[in-house]
Amino acid sequence: MAGNSQRQGARRDESKKKGPAGGSGGQRRRGLEGKGPTPKASERKGHSKSRIKKAAEKRASTGRRTGTRGAGGGARKSTSEIVFGRNAVVEALRARVPVTALYVATKIDGDERVREALKIATTTGLPLLEAPRGELDRLAEGGPHQGLLLQIPPYEYAHPDELIDAVAASDTPGLIVALDGVTDPRNLGAIVRSTAAFGGHGIVVPERRSAGMTAGAWKASAGAAVRVPVARAKNLTRTLIDFQDAGMFVIGLAVDGAVDLDDLDLDPNQAVVVVIGSEGKGLTRLVTETCDQLVRIPMAREIESLNASVATSIVVHELSKRRFS
Repeated sequence: MAGNSQRQGARRDESKKKGPAGGSGGQRRRGLEGKGPTPKASERKGHSKSRIKKAAEKRASTGRRTGTRGAGGGARKSTSEIVFGRNAVVEALRARVPVTALYVATKIDGDERVREALKIATTTGLPLLEAPRGELDRLAEGGPHQGLLLQIPPYEYAHPDELIDAVAASDTPGLIVALDGVTDPRNLGAIVRSTAAFGGHGIVVPERRSAGMTAGAWKASAGAAVRVPVARAKNLTRTLIDFQDAGMFVIGLAVDGAVDLDDLDLDPNQAVVVVIGSEGKGLTRLVTETCDQLVRIPMAREIESLNASVATSIVVHELSKRRFS
């Protein structure tokens, strides 16, 4: 019957009721509106700069350093050092190696080196201590001091976390150099100099089986050690992992690297850690396995390896060109 709503199919499905479709609630209009200026890299979620900043802020709020897990050596001092001999003393003073005191033997026979050492000491306000030769013999442990001796204060190493903080606070892409088995202090000093010249944020060395910031390293750095911190790590592999966790990309330099330095595809804004091994043995196994990418320096002739400081200069210069181009 007409109007009999009880029969099957007579009811209207209210969900399919015809009529005007609902609007988007303004979503389409809002989607066309501008979203403002692009946020800084440190404020973009997932960006390496943002991860580095968050890692630095987390440590600042908790007061925790990765050294508590065995990664970093902390801001430790090395042992004091004695430099003796007229040539060595004058060269150290010329290079402005930090010095605690200049010891001069009583009744010393003066020459040009002695006069220059005394002049530098008086000009810079360095304490001058006159001592009997027996005392200088004791300080030099029987070495040929020739009546002149310098006392070098202990070097204050940075903590690896401080380098992460420096990268987070910097306006330039991070660049850190880590050394794996480099034992020559002169190489370390030259690497410090190159890192400073090309805008690096610091150097990391292991506590053991590695060169330290001795007077020789200070001289080779030509004063750059004042501007670029050197950090000491208890465990270099663990420290590299901490750098990766903070958003840095770890590059290992190896003769058999899979990629030529010229062909390295890397975001210019990416924070980078460059790991340099010893000239003879190269990178250790664990460090090699930790690196994100192994890179080789293309050379015209078959040469087994370059000096560690020379290789570092080439790599940081290439990365510097990309970062500041």
